[in-house]
Amino acid sequence: MNAMVTGGGGFLGRYLVEQLLEQGVNVRILSRGDYPELKKLGVEVVQGDLRDSQVVDTACTGIDTVFHVAAIPGVWGKWKTYYEINTTGTRNIIAACQQQQVAKLIYTSSPSVVFDGKSHSDAEESLPYPEKYLCHYPHSKAIAEQEVLQANAKQGLLTCALRPHLIWGPRDNHLIPRLLQKAATGRLRQVGDGSNLISMCYVENAAAAHLQAANKLTADSPVAGQAYFINDPQPVNLWSWINELLVKAGQEPIRKKISANAAYSIGQILEVVYTVLGITKSEPPMTRFIALQLSQSHTYSIEKAKRDFQYEPIVDYNTAMQKLIAGLQK
Repeated sequence: MNAMVTGGGGFLGRYLVEQLLEQGVNVRILSRGDYPELKKLGVEVVQGDLRDSQVVDTACTGIDTVFHVAAIPGVWGKWKTYYEINTTGTRNIIAACQQQQVAKLIYTSSPSVVFDGKSHSDAEESLPYPEKYLCHYPHSKAIAEQEVLQANAKQGLLTCALRPHLIWGPRDNHLIPRLLQKAATGRLRQVGDGSNLISMCYVENAAAAHLQAANKLTADSPVAGQAYFINDPQPVNLWSWINELLVKAGQEPIRKKISANAAYSIGQILEVVYTVLGITKSEPPMTRFIALQLSQSHTYSIEKAKRDFQYEPIVDYNTAMQKLIAGLQK
């Protein structure tokens, strides 16, 4: 197989690249940066932007399977930026796959595409897309996901979408570093009563799910044209998990608390202030989206993924935590 991974130098993308290489797959990545360490492993690096349709078309030439992982994350910024990268960039991927006769497209989505502001408990993929979104990232990703799924079986392309929830693990440059930094500076507070459960996805398990889905994605399989929640089998208590992480990283557990309603109100006010002042390059310390994510339960069923493509995590929780802490100590 000849595979192309967008964002192959990023957090999830690199683990996916490594697992593909272990299976003897020829790997190309499309990324904005250069990655000499991946080149040494035999990876072909195409530098470019998802918004450049010609570069995307070139990156898809001679490829059998595309894993579209790259996206711009975040809870604040200009709609134009999120739309052009996450939505238009995905349209460029779809068009290039069809033009270059790529057989399979596996799209990395997010459970946030169906986040409706409410708690989710063992939610299934029948959960509908909401009418309104609290930030641009899930909105732009939702449009892209729908277009990926609608492209299934058109011009010979098979597609599916995976929705890993809260990816974590060694080499994370987003979630874990921010948690540790905020805790170290005394700016991290428990939001809500601390009882909320969440589904999480260890990064190696998220990468493995992409390969498992790709292997089962055929014209006559139930995977074609479908979206799947992907996470580790058991949910965790969010604030217990954060405190476990802090203690194992040598920090104190969280002592300060704020109610869910207060956090939501503060987030609403800060959103107005940042909008009026035109601040888009930095995120407010609290938003309505963050307040709800930190105070509500969000757990998702993986039964559909287990049934349709035999999704099976390859790393258990205790081993995953050991790997994370070892990575932080390097």
